[in-house]
Amino acid sequence: MEIERKFLVKELPDNLQSYENQEIIQGYISIDPTIRLRKSNDEYFLTIKSKGHLKREEMEFPLTKEQFENLWPKVDSATIYKTRYNIPLENNLVAELDVYHKNLNGLLTVEVEFESEKASEKFVPPEWFGKDVTHDSRYKNNNIAVYGIPKD
Repeated sequence: MEIERKFLVKELPDNLQSYENQEIIQGYISIDPTIRLRKSNDEYFLTIKSKGHLKREEMEFPLTKEQFENLWPKVDSATIYKTRYNIPLENNLVAELDVYHKNLNGLLTVEVEFESEKASEKFVPPEWFGKDVTHDSRYKNNNIAVYGIPKD
């Protein structure tokens, strides 16, 4: 079970390049249900996610490069390119800051995963976090891949 909140980003944190990061390319074989292919640096994954916002099932399966390349032609949405920075927060939490590229250039989001819904409710976002978009389906990556950056 995945429990996470998603936010827009007001401003990038200082010393961004000092944090661990991954170059991610991802696409969707299916939007409903969500079936995602992802290349993160030199690792490859197939992920299946249930419906939901704050809380949903997520199953992730590692793939070989060959398996990934054989499945990639099945992607039926625009490809998402982003750099993900893993930024430590208080209480052993990690902010996963996504800086999108190419057709999504300018979009910045950050997700934080929690052990429980109660912990997610108690979370006080750092100053650099922006609007909470956890329950706004337009900001789910599968929808961004299809419809682009949401117009507020």
